[in-house]
Parts: sequence; C-alpha cells; structure tokens
Amino acid sequence: MLNVAIVCGGDSGEQEVSVKSAGQVFHHLDRSKFIPFLVWISRHGWVCRMDEKEVPVDKDHFTFEQEGKTIRPDVVFNAIHGTPGEDGKLQGYLDMLGIPYTSSGVTTSALTFNKSFCKKVVASMGIRTANSVHLYRRTHDPVYAVWEEIAFPCFVKPNNGGSSVGMSKVNRAEELDAALQKAFHEDDEVLVEDFIQGRELTCGVIRSEGKVIAFPVTEIISKTDFFDYEAKYKEGLAEEVVPANIPEDISGKCREISMDLYEKLNCRGVVRFDYIYSNYEFNFLEVNTVPGLSEQSIVPKMARAHGWTMKELFTRMIEECL
Repeated sequence: MLNVAIVCGGDSGEQEVSVKSAGQVFHHLDRSKFIPFLVWISRHGWVCRMDEKEVPVDKDHFTFEQEGKTIRPDVVFNAIHGTPGEDGKLQGYLDMLGIPYTSSGVTTSALTFNKSFCKKVVASMGIRTANSVHLYRRTHDPVYAVWEEIAFPCFVKPNNGGSSVGMSKVNRAEELDAALQKAFHEDDEVLVEDFIQGRELTCGVIRSEGKVIAFPVTEIISKTDFFDYEAKYKEGLAEEVVPANIPEDISGKCREISMDLYEKLNCRGVVRFDYIYSNYEFNFLEVNTVPGLSEQSIVPKMARAHGWTMKELFTRMIEECL
C-alpha cells in the first residue's frame, strides 16, 4: 500500500477548482492500492486534513503525524491548478526531496505556464498560433502597444494563469484599458491575442504503460461570449461534446498534433491541449499541465469516453509517475 498525498489549494484564483479536483481524486482513489491523504498547500500554511482536524506538514521533509507515526508520502498526486503546482515551484521542491509526482517536471511546467513563451516554442515546431502582444506591468503605455499590433476583437488574459480567471474579450478600443486592468489584477504579465473565429477543440493526452494515448477530441460550445470562468464551472453555460462531432480526419489530426506536442514539450501525467480550428488549420491556444479533474471538468469526461473509470485514470497516473 502506497501513501499518496493529494495536494490542493494553491495561491491563485483557481483554488476552488483545485479543491474540487482533489476531492474527486480522494473519492475515486483505489483503496486496495493506495492510502490517500489530503494536503492543503498555500502561502498561509501547509496542513494535512484528517477527519475533522488539520495536522501541520513539516516542509523540511514533507511529512506529517498520524496517531504518533510520521507519514512521508510515497508519491504526490498534484491537483493544484495555478501556482505553485502548475508553474514548476512545487515540482522543484519535490525533486529536491526525491518524491515522485503525477505532473510534468520543473522546466515543462514553468514554460507551459507562461502562455507567451509557450506559444513561441510551439510556433517554432510549425504549429499555428494567434498573433499576440506580451505586456509587463512596467510596459510603458500598454494600450498603445496593443493598438500597434492587435486588431479588434481580441482577448486579454493574464499570461500566467488558468481557468480564464481575469480574462476578457475586447470588442472595441474603449474597452481595452479596463480589460488590461482586470488582467493585471491577477498577474504582473498580460497576453493580448487576436480573436480567431472558429471551433474550440481540446484534446487530453496521457502516457500510460509507456505509451502516449490521446483521449477523444472534445468540442467546447460556449453559450456566453467566450468560454470564461463562469461558462466553465456554472452548469448550463457551455456544452462539451465528447467526442466532438467532427470528421475523423480532423479528429485524428488533432490527436496527432497533441501527442506530438506532449512528447516534444516533455509532458508527464495527463495534459490538455486547446485549439481553435479555423480555415482547415489548428491554432494552438494553450496547454494545461494540471487540468481540472472535478466532476464538471473536461478530462474526466474524455477519460470516460475513452472507456476508463476515474479509478483507472488516477491509478494509471500514479503508476506511470512511479
């Protein structure tokens, strides 16, 4: 029996989603193979939640006490969306302690969490991406910098983050300043991208038993102006079609691109790649190296469509990282 620390929380606007993901993992983890421990990590403290009490975590060794015994997890199931679980910080800590974990490593996590840098690397591999401007808090006159390069409508989003927190669709120039302020409230860096009209497709990829596997491609049909945080997590505001109602050659191409990126970016665990399909071309949006695993999240729906139960998905993730 292996001790599995399911880490959740974090220090971003995705904390609530992280807790839901961790709860799903805790519920479905195979008790015949694993002993789960729910560990909450944030800047306010690290605790292991056992029944109705919270036990402090010794950050020097990543251990905690249970009934007089010191528990050191054999493996960490990473369910932290955003920092520090998706940007490489937690991975570096666990690497130094020699504890395996279910997500991508330090370099891959740091690169893919930075949307602008990741887009440049993906573009160098021959994959189309939207025209964009990368802004910093120190950028002089960011509104003018956007006007010089980007047409309207466009998207304004925090450069480091997920779940569309702080993201806006800007249709007119007079909306731009407020959108930038909203994004800068979440991050010190902001990415502004051209709007591409097309179908939003996403593909989950995992390595299991040494083989890279692509889940069925999913189409996201938002009933709001775009697939924002509310549409992602509020029931009825978006439809996720699994598998997507697209020709097999298009689906096959999406899976092929996603598996290729998974290998070239050196991803580990389960990862989700997002695209806009327009004019017979895939336009890369971003990669989620710690995608949501809650009941409402897309990856669990993909896994079920692939024929896996949640217990099987989580077991495969843990066994692969070991």
